[in-house]
Amino acid sequence: MEQLKFDETAAKSLEAMYSSPDVVAQRVRVLDLLGPAAGERVLDIGVGPGLLAYDLATLVGDAGECVGVDLSPDMVAASARRLAAFPHARVVECAATALALPDAHFDAAVSTQVYEYVADMPRALSELRRVLKPGGRALILDTDWRSIVWHASDQALMERVLVCWDGHLHDPHLPAHLGPLLRAAGFVVRRVKVVPMLSHRWQPTSYASGIMRAIEAYARRNGARVGLTDADIDAWRADQQALIESDAFFFSLNRFVFLATC
Repeated sequence: MEQLKFDETAAKSLEAMYSSPDVVAQRVRVLDLLGPAAGERVLDIGVGPGLLAYDLATLVGDAGECVGVDLSPDMVAASARRLAAFPHARVVECAATALALPDAHFDAAVSTQVYEYVADMPRALSELRRVLKPGGRALILDTDWRSIVWHASDQALMERVLVCWDGHLHDPHLPAHLGPLLRAAGFVVRRVKVVPMLSHRWQPTSYASGIMRAIEAYARRNGARVGLTDADIDAWRADQQALIESDAFFFSLNRFVFLATC
């Protein structure tokens, strides 16, 4: 099935989701684990709307450098606008498997929710290692969608919707084998942490609400390929609305952070 299209509309939607309190908390956790220092050169692979890159540019300061890369021209434009105030920050349009950047240039690199969309992970990790200095740090955060716990009255229907959603990326279970991939690419895995996205009650401004809208939109475009009808999706959405109204909504999903050095 089709992967998500990261156009201008998607950039605005991602920015809204990434500005929710739980995703802001995730960003704080990422920055804490990566530990960008003043004067360092840092790389954000899959920069998106540039929220993380903005924080990175702030932390490394004028003596450092912050570079964001993205394959989507709309994401590049959005992040470039956000980073415009930083003379030491720039954005480059390129793929994670072909970084248009010099060898051994960066002290640290980060990639959040990107590599699960990449088909050739050995090549992507080889590129990541190439642009890092010896001893450089890499932080990768991705989701394993098998970790989801999402309350539904019709669990079988929920499973069908989530099977459809798996088609939006190349590897919905990347964290399960990311460690061996990193080691094969010449990295040493230093730490692995779980970052849960948890909504034990309905919160209109949350990752859960944003991802529910994204899944519904995707399923309406692609559901027929896995036997989902519009009536099925309507029933799924109506069930979630009923759970919200009865204060019975529950959503939890695990993201996994790998911190490695080369």
